Amino acid sequence: MYAAALHILGNHSDADDVTQESFVRAYRGLATFDGRADFFTWLYRITVNTALNALRGGKRGAALSQRGSAEAAHVGGRPEALGQAVQDPAQQAQVSADVARVLIAISELSAPLRVTIVLATIEDLPHKQIAEILDIPEGTVAWRVNEARKLLRARLAAMAPATAVRK
Repeated sequence: MYAAALHILGNHSDADDVTQESFVRAYRGLATFDGRADFFTWLYRITVNTALNALRGGKRGAALSQRGSAEAAHVGGRPEALGQAVQDPAQQAQVSADVARVLIAISELSAPLRVTIVLATIEDLPHKQIAEILDIPEGTVAWRVNEARKLLRARLAAMAPATAVRK
């Protein structure tokens, strides 16, 4: 829940607030949990809605700052978390820069696309579960993931370092 809130909001402080508020809302609403969805899905839905409300409320910045992208990269973008064992400091710096670019590009997506791509790729949830969390059809999840990836490819191509060699 915390990692999802962090990737949606962009910094630890806001993610802490949203996670805490989500647990309080879940506790208060426990009597209304009817078991139609998994408890995990219900709790995630509360977290995502709380994070989206925070973004809409304007109290928290919708885009990741450089500091925020570094914070989010620390949680979800470590090279070892991506299945890469990076030994070389120069290579590690490059991977960190790449992760920061991806997180900044994600932060520039609309809230619905951002939340969907975060849940699908960073949280690695199946489309069916994302559909339940967001209360949208599975086809809409698939479209949002596809659209977000298309936009991310375009934004990352525009952000690519001038020294990058294309294959």
